[in-house]
Amino acid sequence: MGTRRRSTISELRQAVESLPRRTRIAMLEGIEENAIIVGAYTDGRGVCPMLAAYRAGGRTNLISFARAWDRFAFRDSRDKRARRATDRELRVLRAQLEASLVDEDVPGGELQTAVADHRALIERRNARAGDPDRSRELRDKPGWAWLRPSRRYDEYEGALAHVREMDGKLVG
Repeated sequence: MGTRRRSTISELRQAVESLPRRTRIAMLEGIEENAIIVGAYTDGRGVCPMLAAYRAGGRTNLISFARAWDRFAFRDSRDKRARRATDRELRVLRAQLEASLVDEDVPGGELQTAVADHRALIERRNARAGDPDRSRELRDKPGWAWLRPSRRYDEYEGALAHVREMDGKLVG
């Protein structure tokens, strides 16, 4: 029983962390201002956390969050009908939202470390000498290269002479 509870909270944490920062902030505001439900987008008793965030300005639609929220809330329940979220469920959601925001703000947090690693990888990739080999991708596109590979030296010399001749016509 403890393992399932931990896994649903972990899933909720991952879903929360995948939300944009603005949406997480709006969700915190939204759960304070609205009655929150589980198992539906909205009904007469309240709204889901994503709709609450949307109403507070967090314009994101992420179905993985809704699924994780419902799995977390219905983990031990046989009745899967929409209902008001319990105080405990709201405390857990609030804690996950706040923790994800703190992780971003604290230097050396997991998310910041991952972002820094990703940026460093992109910089290393961009710093490589020369252009990437796109020959396979462009092979069938006409005119993608100014000089095609030659199998024989005399073909190469002929193609190079043609390029020089065309260059002379453009310059002169």
